[in-house]
Amino acid sequence: MRCRERLEQLLNEERVPYRVREHRPAVTAQDIASVEHLSGYEMAKVVMVVADDRLVMLVVPAPHRVDLDKVRRALSVTAVRLAEEEEFVNVFGDCEVGAMPPFGHLYGIAVYLDPALARRPEIVFNAGSHRETITMAYQDYARLARPEVIDLSTSPKAKQPVGL
Repeated sequence: MRCRERLEQLLNEERVPYRVREHRPAVTAQDIASVEHLSGYEMAKVVMVVADDRLVMLVVPAPHRVDLDKVRRALSVTAVRLAEEEEFVNVFGDCEVGAMPPFGHLYGIAVYLDPALARRPEIVFNAGSHRETITMAYQDYARLARPEVIDLSTSPKAKQPVGL
């Protein structure tokens, strides 16, 4: 079963309203937002990390950058690093590489979501390909995906420290 079909089956079984949009191929979350004429803050970006040898899914707004120090402190782990593609590509075998939806529980992976997305009425995310997105109410997403909401990213609007 393709990733989109798996998602639609879950959403239909739970009677959750959603919209699927098809668009020209776009790889980054920010590019997808642009193609779909959305603010990047509406588009969820999935970032896979390894936290003390455990694969973890982080979900942030497209323009945000994951702050690994924030993640390490929030998860109470000693080490966090970005996952290499080969560490997760087989986990999401029904998705195109880099187009995983923010439903880690469907794959046995914990999901941590940035509060900037939790404040929005809707969430938009990849439907397992670089050509399709799903839009749904954030409250429905939270009920189904059960993410833990933690501060894990930095907005591009935030002042960055000056290097020494």
